[in-house]
Amino acid sequence: MGGTPDRPDASRRWFSGTLLAGGLGLAVPVLARDGGVDVGKQSSFSKLVSAEQVEQAATQQYAQLLQEARSKNALVPAGDAQTERLRAIAQRIIPFTADWNPRAAQWKWEVNLLANKQINAFCMPGGKIAFFTGLVQQLELTDDEVAMVMGHEVAHALREHARERMGKSAATGLGLELGAALLGLGDGGRTLAGIGGQLLQLKFGRDDESEADLVGMELAARAGYDPRSGVSLWTKMGRATGGGGGGNKLAEYGSTHPQGPTRIRDIEANLPKVMPLYERAAKPTRRWDSGLSDSGDRARRPATPARSEAR
Repeated sequence: MGGTPDRPDASRRWFSGTLLAGGLGLAVPVLARDGGVDVGKQSSFSKLVSAEQVEQAATQQYAQLLQEARSKNALVPAGDAQTERLRAIAQRIIPFTADWNPRAAQWKWEVNLLANKQINAFCMPGGKIAFFTGLVQQLELTDDEVAMVMGHEVAHALREHARERMGKSAATGLGLELGAALLGLGDGGRTLAGIGGQLLQLKFGRDDESEADLVGMELAARAGYDPRSGVSLWTKMGRATGGGGGGNKLAEYGSTHPQGPTRIRDIEANLPKVMPLYERAAKPTRRWDSGLSDSGDRARRPATPARSEAR
């Protein structure tokens, strides 16, 4: 996908930067005028890092990721039903992103599906989205649940959580090489590549995760997807990572996205704020999960090539 799509009819982690003393700290609304969630102000630490450099490095890292996936025959084709599904859901969510971050209106959005058994998804700064087939297939996600995951990941980018963490590292001197790069003391291309690699290991805190849950729930609701699906989504996550042997299926996603009753309670507590948005939103005219049985075939046909199961 490229560019920002038209808004649907409605009724109503990787980068570098230079020190800018608040120059790029764009004000973003935290509460839409017609309702929604309130998550407070964005951290001032993100203002220590250049948004342009963050997004430039993310673009480079994303392109490298796609190139590597393509070389391993692990980039699911654009014509695949699951790729089409992800991009169609993104098309409905993206028009509402600029309400949370004005820069999002200029992002060159991309959505791709990678053939990988890990239960994982992410959105890099600048709107670079990737889902893994393991997430969609193992959890048998409905369209509403896909929208909740996508909204959550997009929310991390909109609220600039990675940029905030980089700013905190620079301000506190955690990692001399990282701090030097953020303060513009590194050299060009090497800095972008080096910081990009370090950012692959960044993990968001519980506050970031809770904020992304709520913002993502609002984005999904405005796009016409049922925010109540957040409860079923995280119930599935809990089931997948629960006891009973067989190993931890959540792997990377579970390590950075804590589950549990508290998370579900927070979602339920905020449903009254977003259900009115969902009720008056235009609903998708096409669904990929309609007509699928509960016998385990959801999200498997005609999903990714058979090779994905071996990766």
